[in-house]
Amino acid sequence: MTETTYPNSYYVASAQPAPNRPSLSEHIETDVCVIGAGYTGLSTALFLAEAGYRVVVLEAIKVGFGASGRNGGQIVNSYSRDLDTVEQSTTTQAAQLIGAMAFEGSQIIRERVSRYQIDCNLHNGGIFAAFTPKQMRHLAQQKTLWQRYGYQQLELLDHQELQKYVGSTRYIGGMLDHMGGHIHPLNLALGEASAFESLGGTIYEQTPALRIDRTPQPIVYTPQGQVRCKFLVIAGNAYLDTGLAPELAAKSMPCGSQVITTEPLSPELARSLLPQNHCVEDCNYLLDYYRLSADRRLIYGGGVTYGARDPGDIQNIIRPKMLKTFPQLAQVKIDYAWTGNFLLTLSRLPQVGRLTDNIYYAQGCSGHGVTYTHLAGKILAEAIQGQAERFDAFASLPHYPFPGGHYLRTPLTALGALYYSLRDRIGF
Repeated sequence: MTETTYPNSYYVASAQPAPNRPSLSEHIETDVCVIGAGYTGLSTALFLAEAGYRVVVLEAIKVGFGASGRNGGQIVNSYSRDLDTVEQSTTTQAAQLIGAMAFEGSQIIRERVSRYQIDCNLHNGGIFAAFTPKQMRHLAQQKTLWQRYGYQQLELLDHQELQKYVGSTRYIGGMLDHMGGHIHPLNLALGEASAFESLGGTIYEQTPALRIDRTPQPIVYTPQGQVRCKFLVIAGNAYLDTGLAPELAAKSMPCGSQVITTEPLSPELARSLLPQNHCVEDCNYLLDYYRLSADRRLIYGGGVTYGARDPGDIQNIIRPKMLKTFPQLAQVKIDYAWTGNFLLTLSRLPQVGRLTDNIYYAQGCSGHGVTYTHLAGKILAEAIQGQAERFDAFASLPHYPFPGGHYLRTPLTALGALYYSLRDRIGF
């Protein structure tokens, strides 16, 4: 990894001021060391600091450098694969626990924003938009499924009702999640980092973890220092050095998603696109997602590159998708375009577990990480404090290796995605 600072994104250009944190240059000891200052690492660190633990976070580049500072900024409940898949993947007891947690991540975000006064442009309301009758049937089934776990915040919308929320003719209907929403993702990460530091926590930036000694008191080696700890949490996700924990890399694959941001729109044009300022994601397998920023730009994302390659011209990939949805933006300038990596698992369910008795990990949000990562931090912190029931429920989900190993996982996965993309196009 050669990057030393953030990509040129809208989020970076509009971020709250943040300090330049030092790199680690000595040998230190602490209760807990966390590798990665994205949402998973920051959530874990903040929960543990609130519980009185001494916590050090090691970040290879900058706070929120990876997916946490580049994503679509959408608060979407549940997991990348829904609760019916969870029910088929583990025991009834574990599935009930995981189902009960499916809506907790969004509550954690809102509680953090409120308690620590994080300025991240939080706005409530999210839309799932359907192209086909089959997708509408799936949304109806999803509503019933979520209600079975006590969630009563969903509202099905026909074509006419959807027009109150989305100014596009592409969709036949959709579903509103009143407790979905959107945020400025980098400002959320920066605010959580500041909250953690206000409780005595320490973050070292420009400090990649190079090697781990899996001893009774693990040691993390960095270029100019090391950390000895009682507990270690690996939370690097798609930006984790594959040599640091090879067994995790074998069961996951970095993938890229691309985002563009328009110039600021007039109040009238912005309101015509998204009249209630809700965020939207469509129901395709390779989905598009979009929302308005606080200064009335349209932030539009989609596309997947398997193996985390950076495409040559992001705007040419995403802008045609945007114009299919909103052709009225044909003359609007694109001010920012960037890509970011998320970590895909074969099952598309998250992976949680231990490498040793006191080395924990959480990874593999599979493109659905804003809410889940905040929950993951809570269950990791609970496990370190000796309350592992909810952690163990997630750890019971199967962690499959990708077929074909390191060299064939990318083409095989891309081939599978092509199949589902064709199904999206023909409505099968």
